[in-house]
Parts: sequence; C-alpha cells; structure tokens
Amino acid sequence: MGAAGQHTVHTTERLARLRELMQQKGVGAFVVPSEDQHSSEYLAHCDERRAFISGFNGSAGCAIVTLDKAFLFTDGRYFLQAGKQLDQNWTLMKQGLPDVPTWQDFLHKNLAKTKIGIDPTLISASDAESLNKQLSAKESAFVSIPQNLVDTVWGTERPSRPSNKVLHLDEKYSGQSHLDKVAKIREELEKKKQKAIVVTMLDEVAWLFNLRGSDIDFNPVFFSYAVITPDKVALFVDDKQLDESVKKYLGQDVELKPYRSFFDYLKALPSSLNLGTEYKIQIGDKASLAVAEALGEGSYTITPSLITDLKAVNNATELEGFRQSHIRDGAALARYFAWLEEQLNNGVVLNESQGSDQLEKFRSELELFQGLSFTTISSTGPNGAIIHYSPDPKDCDIIKKDQIYLCDSGAQFLDGTTDVTRTWHFGTPTDEEKRAFTRVLQGHIAIDTAIFPTGTTGYLIDAFARRALWQDGLDYRHGTGHGVGHFLNVHEGPHGIGTRIILNKSPLKAGMTVSNEPGYYADGRFGIRIENIVMVKEAKTPNNFGDKGYLGFEHVTMCPIHKKLIDTSLITEQEKTWLNKYHEETFEKVSPLLKNDPRALEWLERECSPL
Repeated sequence: MGAAGQHTVHTTERLARLRELMQQKGVGAFVVPSEDQHSSEYLAHCDERRAFISGFNGSAGCAIVTLDKAFLFTDGRYFLQAGKQLDQNWTLMKQGLPDVPTWQDFLHKNLAKTKIGIDPTLISASDAESLNKQLSAKESAFVSIPQNLVDTVWGTERPSRPSNKVLHLDEKYSGQSHLDKVAKIREELEKKKQKAIVVTMLDEVAWLFNLRGSDIDFNPVFFSYAVITPDKVALFVDDKQLDESVKKYLGQDVELKPYRSFFDYLKALPSSLNLGTEYKIQIGDKASLAVAEALGEGSYTITPSLITDLKAVNNATELEGFRQSHIRDGAALARYFAWLEEQLNNGVVLNESQGSDQLEKFRSELELFQGLSFTTISSTGPNGAIIHYSPDPKDCDIIKKDQIYLCDSGAQFLDGTTDVTRTWHFGTPTDEEKRAFTRVLQGHIAIDTAIFPTGTTGYLIDAFARRALWQDGLDYRHGTGHGVGHFLNVHEGPHGIGTRIILNKSPLKAGMTVSNEPGYYADGRFGIRIENIVMVKEAKTPNNFGDKGYLGFEHVTMCPIHKKLIDTSLITEQEKTWLNKYHEETFEKVSPLLKNDPRALEWLERECSPL
C-alpha cells in the first residue's frame, strides 16, 4: 500500500536516454504501466519500471513518455504523493477528476499517426486488443518492444530478479489439496469446451498448488506460471526455489519446467492439443499480450479467470483461519496502541517509523506470523491525509499528541492475512475532527450491518458507506473495500466495494472476504479511516423475496474503535448498540491473549467499555 519516501526524484537524464532509445526504435511514445509480466499490483524491485522512470512509487499509475513530454496518470489515493515525488519534467494526470482522461483514452485522443511502444508482457491482451481498435481510427498503433526500453536505461543498477525458497502450505491451513483444485478446474474447462488454461497471476499459481513464496515484498508469492490440460499439469518455476519436500508434495502429477521456458512452451501448445475449431485455450483477462502472441491468433479465448473466482470464495478451513489470525492480530494492536499512548503521555519523542517498527515487533511475536502484508501506514496529522503514505525511516514526522494519528497495517500468517486501520487522538480532538470521524464510523457500521440479496455487487452497496459523509458534504477518493487473499495478496479480486463500474461485474458471495474502510481526508491537516475485514455470509431474513437468498457480513477484525473521537450527538441508538457489542466481542476474544501484558489488558478494557 504505502511506499516509504515522499521526496522529489530527478528524472531529466533518465528521460533523455529513454527518448534516444525511442527514436532508435521509431516510436513516438512509450507506455510504462505499473504492472509486471504477471499483472501484479505489488512488484519485485526489478519490475518497478514506472517508479524508476517517473520517480512516483505509489502502487497504481501509468507513465506515458513522448519525444517532448511526459505524463503520469494515477488516482485520488495518490494525488498528494505524486505531487511531491514528480519533478518538473512530468505532468500529473489526476484520473477521476472532470476532463481528465484515463491513460487509455489519452492515447487514442491525443496521439494521432503515432507508433506507440509497449513491452508486450506488461499490457493485457484484452487491453491491447481494444486499444488497437481505437488507435487505428487515428492511424496509430502499438508496437511490441520485447526488450523493455526502461530496463536498458536502468542498466546495471537494475536489481536482479528474486528466486527465494518456496514453502508448502499444509492442508490444515489451506483446507483443500492441489489435486482437488486441479480436478475442479478440469471439470470447469470441460463444461466450457476448453482444452487448457494458462495461469499467469502469481497468487493464482500459489493458491492452485498450495505453495507460498517471498519473491515480492509482503506478498507470499513466487515467480511462476502454470498450464493445465486434460492430462497434464505444468508448473514453470526456477528449480532451485523448490526443495525436496515441496517436490514430493507436488508429486508425479505436476511437471516442473524452467520459468524461462514458458513462452516457448506456449508456442507449441496449440498444435500439441489438436484444438480444431471447437476447442480453445483459456487465458485470463489479465494475461499479457505476449501470452496471446505466443499462443497465436485463433487458439485462445480471453475470459475472466475461473481460478480468480474459485480462489475468492474461501472454504471453511480458510474462513476459520481468518477468524483466528485476526484475534491474534488484535492482541498485537492492543499492545501497540497501549504502548504508544503511554510513551506519548510520558513525553517520549517518537517518530512515525519508530511507531511502525514497534508494531511490527509485537506482531512478530505472534504464533504463525510470516511477515507484514504491506508497508505500515503510520501517519500523524497532515500525513494522514496522504491516503497511502508510509514514513521514510530516515526522514519522517514526530507523532504528536495534539494531532490525529492514522495507522493502517497488516500481517501475513499461515492461517490468514490481516489488514486493519484505526484512527486515534491522544490529546483533545477538535469538533471538526470528531464530526468527521463519526460520519466515517456511521458509514463503517452501515456496511457491517448491511443485508442484501444474493447477486448484489459491492458497486451497488458502496453508497451505504458514504451516505453519512454526504450529509455533511464530505467524501473520500478511494474504494470502500477490497478482497483479501488467504495468506496471499492483501488486495484480491475480482470483487470489492467501490464506485468503479468493473466491480458491478462480480457479485458478493458467501465465503468471500472484503475490507470495510470508509474514510475522510482533509488535505494538509488530518486523515481518518476505520477498516475492518469482513466475511460474506448467508443472512437469515423474515422473508425471501424472489427466492434469491440474502447475504450479510461477519467482521473478523478485533480492535477497539476510538470512542474519544465520536460525536455522540450524531449517532443513533442502533449505532451505539452496534459499537458496544463490537467492543464487548473484541474484549472477550482478545483479552485472554494479553494476560502477560497488564498495560495492554488495562488499555483494552478501557477502550472496550460501553459508550
């Protein structure tokens, strides 16, 4: 989420060298997306090309460089951060604001009769197909450049690609064998009259084989691809990453092949399957143009990945893992906030980075802990308004008692992934801060208590979280919720709660996890966010109109919500009852884990007392 450091990066020399290479290749523009060859949201350092060429290191964005201009496109989460990190060479394109195009729209509306260079591994086949149709109307076109030009500019300073050890996630945590998953996938392929599926997303490969890695910081994945046919399963991964225990677990049913051999394998795949005209190879809608080009036109069909859908619905073992990991996580949070409060009350000077380090220390002492799930957002005062801010250990602010403190953090455990945000004030909050916090809390409660018919999407219920804020003319520039992987990526699709129309394609289903995180950000002054992880469950209702069945949420995050920041004149009796019950549940579940920390136990009891 957050990325340490908010300093301006000077890019004049990098851009000059890139433009030399563009002229050599005969292209008038070059597109540098955020993603890697697996369409990952978070990257290994060697794949941070957009960050290298632009200086902006937020997780979402796209750079477009022409022979005389440079544009950086990002969304509302990163406007402030990008404004600080981009130098004078760049124009910041604030996507989502009126009259600001997406980078895709910008290309076909502004670049006529232009050859546009793109690394074919970094753009999805579906995006490339639709964009080429739009570009052709302007006599422009994409040009595939397999040797990424930014890599050439980066040269020997570019970090090497990680190839860390892979571990087998025991079925007592995963709840299902990889053979059962493969069988289910083959069953689905047969229904769809498809001869094979090409798996390109790292979290999908990890989930499919019950394997986890550490090639990308905070994301327990490893560089790999997979292909499943009616009689073969091929896993493409560097052999040195797999020890004998992992190979034994995979067994004879999984053919191990070198990671670098993947595209050559794809080129031979259609003929080896004797596809004919009726059967196709499935590739996901995030699979790259390079994958499509290797398979060849007419041999594949692009569709939302069936593995994405299967992975998003957790089994009973995984759901229980989420519950237990969040209770343990709640103990670390209680210890941290109790410690932080005591330090500040005693006049100890602490900066934001020292705070996040202490929280990580408490988490690291928990059972089944595997690391953080993202860079901790430890932000005081104005920094809290930078939605994905993270402190630079070498240069960050002191945590101040008289400012709001926003902490968004999470951990990876063998039995689950956590992501929680809490907003505190260790002094005396202003009336404005209390009113804004209360409006955010009301939106949070509205999502937590929502009941909705089966088939409803997060796009349709997003307004529940914003209604109270809208009453005061307030809002926030991010989604209300994202899926969370099970000891996998902290951001998981295809579902979520938000205003992006794509979320209307993926109904919420029992067994899915999603965050509930409305917020409000006063630029230059403070930020507020309250985030719990909730699991979609079946809901009992007096009636069942249309025989659809109804769904609701079960919250699993166990951490107090700061009562000092609540304007009690605004909340209803029902909201007060919800808060008191939530705190009662939190104390009941977390307090047994704090028997050896009297300070944290006393803090938890106070913060969980009835409003």
